[in-house]
Amino acid sequence: MPEADAPLPRALESERAEGTPTAAEPGNTGGRDAAARAAAEEESVFSHAPVAPDSTAAYGDHPDQVVDFYHPRGAAGSPGPSPLAPLVVVLHGGAWRAPYDRRHITPFADFLARRGFAVACVEYRRGSATPAAPGENPVAGRWPDTFDDVAAALDALPALAREALPQADTRRTVLTGHSSGGHLALWAAARHVLPADAPWRTDHPAQLRGVVALAPIADFAVAEKLDVCGGAARQLLGGEEGFVERQAYADPALLLPTGIATTLVQGREDLDVPQVVAESYTEAAAKAGEVVGLTLLEDVGHFPLIDPAADACAVVAEEIAQLAW
Repeated sequence: MPEADAPLPRALESERAEGTPTAAEPGNTGGRDAAARAAAEEESVFSHAPVAPDSTAAYGDHPDQVVDFYHPRGAAGSPGPSPLAPLVVVLHGGAWRAPYDRRHITPFADFLARRGFAVACVEYRRGSATPAAPGENPVAGRWPDTFDDVAAALDALPALAREALPQADTRRTVLTGHSSGGHLALWAAARHVLPADAPWRTDHPAQLRGVVALAPIADFAVAEKLDVCGGAARQLLGGEEGFVERQAYADPALLLPTGIATTLVQGREDLDVPQVVAESYTEAAAKAGEVVGLTLLEDVGHFPLIDPAADACAVVAEEIAQLAW
């Protein structure tokens, strides 16, 4: 399993060794094109109006401790006799930072509901809304609050879903998340392999059909070396000292094997969470004796995976269906 000071994966070493100019360097037309495409993809996903849920339930007392529920609509496509729809639990991204809440992923939740899934979209506490210093991003995440909330939400969901989504079959639950939400999805599925003293550890694996992690921050060591999202993983764990002490409790690449079917979906042109982060996680899984699927999408960046207007979003829905049905 990767350690915090482990060497870079081979793919990352080759990228560094080639000395390719960055998008900001003069003469790098390809880099400018990639940056322009990434900006257009981000603009598209944030252009959709938020979609109101059918109902909302609280799993705690804090205003962020809520779950939005979307009833299944359209053809479910189940090959079996059950009229109930699989439950998809969605964890939004945004680098665990306060300005990015679940609203931007509600069109994706609605997209899944229109594909016949019952959907639960989880909110959780994130970092401060105030930048650490002028010109910097807000601090990412809260320790341990962010993890407390995800664990509490997943524990409460079966009962909440039975009340709010009688159309849902909680025995066929798939957990998905995008970017930092992809990290949280992988982490939530690995609670039974957390260190013994972890407060979120469970005695048994989560009752999941599987996990579909979308461009996840899946390997903290690699993410740190690449400065993914401005060092968000380091901030999530409380800075340099916290990162060293807490990585074993939070890094999905160190929490393997899980024994739960897992697929990662990744755009090859992702500039926010590069492909090598997902590849490093799948390599770690293989070393731990577990096969993790990795679906790589050509000419796709970070945001089309959750953009209902993008073809990549339909691919994601199919990956979820493969596990749910």
